Amino acid sequence: MRALIVEDEFLSRKVLKSFLMALFDVDIVVNGREAVEAFKLAHTENKPYSLILMDIMMPEVDGIEALNRIRTMEEQESLSPKAKVIMTTALDDPQTVLKSFYDGEASAYIVKPVAKDKLYMELKKLGLLNN
Repeated sequence: MRALIVEDEFLSRKVLKSFLMALFDVDIVVNGREAVEAFKLAHTENKPYSLILMDIMMPEVDGIEALNRIRTMEEQESLSPKAKVIMTTALDDPQTVLKSFYDGEASAYIVKPVAKDKLYMELKKLGLLNN
């Protein structure tokens, strides 16, 4: 399985990669624009991402806009199954979280700093972790 980490903060990228590298083939990008490009490329190569961990607040294109673009691509091109997308945020802002769920169809969200046990619990709920 493949996972894409979308995170503009270096330390967060390193931590998330350390949590996921035993379970997934991990790619990393630093903003929403690159996330959309990586998602598109993965489907072109017929190696789609099972999981996308996406920060909400990023430069260029934020996580909510990137998620909307990814969901639009999935719908327009009938891509199945849809990627499981966990939004990560340092914001304790319920309105932003709700927007990512209802407008962007996020699969889950985790407030930063991301703890390994919390991430693994979400992966299990999403059917991406068997233990």
